[in-house]
Amino acid sequence: MKSKSWRRGVAVLACLTLGGCTAVDAASEETYSWTMTVTTGESSTWYKAAQRFADTLEERSGGRMKLDVFTNEQLSAGDPAAGVEQLMHGDKDFSYNSTIIYAGIDPRFGAINAPFLYRDYEEADRVIERSAREAYERLCAEHGVQMLGFGESGFRQVTNNVRPIRSPGDLAGIKIRIPGIGLFTDFFRDLSANPLTMNFSEVFTSLQQGTIEGQENPMDVISSAGLAEVQRYLTIWNYVYDPLVLGMNKEEFDALSEQDKRIVTEAAEEANEYQISSNRDNERTQVSEQAELMEVTELSDEQLAAFRESVRPLYAEYQQVWGPELTRAVSPEG
Repeated sequence: MKSKSWRRGVAVLACLTLGGCTAVDAASEETYSWTMTVTTGESSTWYKAAQRFADTLEERSGGRMKLDVFTNEQLSAGDPAAGVEQLMHGDKDFSYNSTIIYAGIDPRFGAINAPFLYRDYEEADRVIERSAREAYERLCAEHGVQMLGFGESGFRQVTNNVRPIRSPGDLAGIKIRIPGIGLFTDFFRDLSANPLTMNFSEVFTSLQQGTIEGQENPMDVISSAGLAEVQRYLTIWNYVYDPLVLGMNKEEFDALSEQDKRIVTEAAEEANEYQISSNRDNERTQVSEQAELMEVTELSDEQLAAFRESVRPLYAEYQQVWGPELTRAVSPEG
């Protein structure tokens, strides 16, 4: 951060000292060398959208904005929560991270990830446009992050090596990796599973070695990480909708000229639209591909109703954590 500020300051000072430009001209000619991280690898829609974002920034700024994209949370040793903290503190400039990861820092972020909150993408889209996006923009700002819209990781599915998951009782005793969020810990414990938290970078090896027996993630992550090599059963249950925050360090964003803010926000909007569209286009294909590699179970409405009923007590408990405003903002009923 210091080196970037120094370079900008020198450029502006030189321009003004030489008398060849105004303060406004100087601001519009500032150059930026930014970093961005994603949790997943290069085959994921996260990375492809982030790279598209980088290309658009460079093109629209006439080469003044350079963005290097790092996969697999390389800048925080594979730890996505540490990566979000880096973004908040200004140690990097941009990231694509799930609200689930943010919830490990502030549990209010997990409101939109409540199990079985949304039945489908149409319902999730409607709620986000109505109220959730604005609520999360305010919440991100509290933590020093300028939210540049939502991408999505999609609906989260579950894989394991023990048995097909068709009813709440089928999770009993399974050692399942989850992200470090209390909401998920409580959900799986209530269903008698044995949830364990670990960084995603450790999941493949842990499944391979039998340290864990299952995990839950969206299809894009399951597919791009090659988890079918170490998992036997896949259950499609759409139990959690998982949006991605395209975030920028707020101090960095606020320091931009109005013209450069416009370039960043428009490029981000296009990247998010591309990422969401790609994720949804790929999802059904990925399920079909994984069906060649794992035994796939897709739950019926009746089977899903049993899971929805089991989660009701958890909602009552966590509404106190999320607060009334955020609870209303993410609720399909409004």
